[in-house]
This record gives sequence, structure tokens and C-alpha cells, in this order.
Amino acid sequence: MKKFPAIYFSNLFRYLLIPAIVFIFTANAATANNRPLKLSADTSIEGRWDMTVMMDGKEKPSWLEIRHSGTHRFFGYFVGDGGSARPVSSVKYNNGKISFTVPPQWEKEENDIVIEGTLQDGILSGTMIGANGKTYTWTAVRAPSLKRDKAPVWGKPIKLFNGKDLTGWHMFGTKPSHWVAENGVLRSLESGANLVSDQKFNDFKLHVEFRYPKGSNSGIYLRGRYEVQIIDSLNAPPLSIYLGGVYGFIDPREMVAKAAGEWQYFDITFIGRIVTIVANGKLIINDREIPGITGGALDSKEGEPGPLQIQGDHGPVELRNILITPAK
Repeated sequence: MKKFPAIYFSNLFRYLLIPAIVFIFTANAATANNRPLKLSADTSIEGRWDMTVMMDGKEKPSWLEIRHSGTHRFFGYFVGDGGSARPVSSVKYNNGKISFTVPPQWEKEENDIVIEGTLQDGILSGTMIGANGKTYTWTAVRAPSLKRDKAPVWGKPIKLFNGKDLTGWHMFGTKPSHWVAENGVLRSLESGANLVSDQKFNDFKLHVEFRYPKGSNSGIYLRGRYEVQIIDSLNAPPLSIYLGGVYGFIDPREMVAKAAGEWQYFDITFIGRIVTIVANGKLIINDREIPGITGGALDSKEGEPGPLQIQGDHGPVELRNILITPAK
């Protein structure tokens, strides 16, 4: 029998057997990755929910998203009446009943918020024990996708501020109003009521110029539900809580804030849930989805048109040249 040198078998293993073994493992991995994920839990609770909480006889908007983690557990995100999206590390769901806790954020108290509810006929409802120990009732419906089938056809631009007075606007909130119109500038002299446009919009393009004193904080709520941050952010990192971010959800690509006291501007395009923001001439958010409402929203009725809301309850701010171009 012919004898082959050892190097022959070494090369055979290197060039034939190793690729074959790699192919087998790769094929098995690909097959495993393409298999549908089998969840042991009931997934009917998954998705995004627009919540309404009854607090002291008033409707307060909230929002909830639930996802599965692996094959057994759920986790999620919660937005309350104020603040940003809070992580929910574990959501319990069994036999149509849901429960989870949320850590306090801007609440004065240190207690966790406890939420319990039941899913029946596609609607969630239940009770919430707030950080203050009070018990509230709530309901929730599935949030709409807001996906558009085609690109918008833009209408004529509308000047939302006439430069002379507050025609076309009204106050919102329990604080006193400090809004005035002077020399083409809309000014909130100190912390007070929010300002809301009388007109409501679906998809639109918005141009707005603004400035603020050092350390001040404001924001513009698209459809009254999604806050784009206006806050003194010079040299701050590009985070959603600073200038140009969608509060708690979307970080800007870079921080382009100017110094306090200088005029700045946003050009915002908002179609369905998709937002694009140019700030001070730079693209900072490009075609990003806003998952849900942000804290301080007027309501959680995401499928309906909504106004612009300018935050006045955090600090002084000035605005001018508020121009909106709605989709037809």
C-alpha cells in the first residue's frame, strides 16, 4: 500500500475537512436563527399602548410599551404624566392580568409606582398606586402605527404667530400666564402656563426661531404630544434631554446649541411618527421614529391631529417666525 507523507493529511484537513465542518455549523446556526421564536408566554399583551389615567377627576396621558425578553419574560417602557420614558425591567402577565412597578423619577416621593390591570376585548384597564400612595384608575388602547402609504403633498405655509398679539393661541395649565407679544417676538417672561395653538395638525413642516436666557428650559410639543427640547445646552453631550432631542426617546447626532441669548432655529418635518430635525443649519435627527408620547403631553390620542404646545412652565423663552406648512 502506498504511504502518504504526514503533510498530505495535514493539508487535507486544512483545505477539505475544516471548511466542511465550518459549513455544517454555519448551516445549523442559520437554520436555528430562521426558526420562529417559540414563546412560552401569552404575547397578546405585547405592543404599544396609549394610556389615560384619571387623577383627581382629570384625564392625564401616559404611554406603555411591552416587549418579550427571550422566551419567558416581558419588559417595557413607561411614560407618565411628566418626565421621560422609564424602563420596566419585568412585566408580569398571566391569564389576562398584568402587573409591574416603575421607579420614581421627578416625583418628590421615593416610592415605586405600582400598576395592575386586565386585558379584555383588546382594552387594558386597571389601577395605579402613585409614588404619593394615592390610587388612580386607568385605561389603555393600542397605539396606532401612524404609517403613511405615500409621501405628503404640502399645502400653503401658515404663520402661527402674527407678531402683534396672542391671536390663535390659548393658555394651558394651572400656572398664571406670562406670555406677551412684543415687536414681533413671542415672550414668556418667567415660568408659568404653557401656550397652545388653536389650530391642530397631522403631518407638517415647522420652522421656528427661539432664544433663552442662561439656564432656562422650554420645549415644543409636536401635535401637543412629542417634546423637542429647547434648553440651555452649550457644550452639553448630544442626549435626548438636551437641545434638539426628542425628550427621553431620540438623541441628536451632535450638539449644535449656541450660547444663551443668541437666536437659534429648528426646521422640523413630522410625518406620522417619523421626525427629521435640522437645528441651526445641521441635520441632527434624520427619519427617526418617535415611539410614543413624552411627559407633559396634552393627551395620548395619537391617532388624532394635535396643536403645537410651547412649554412655558420651566423657564423664560422667546420665539419668533413660527411658520408651519401642513400636509394637504
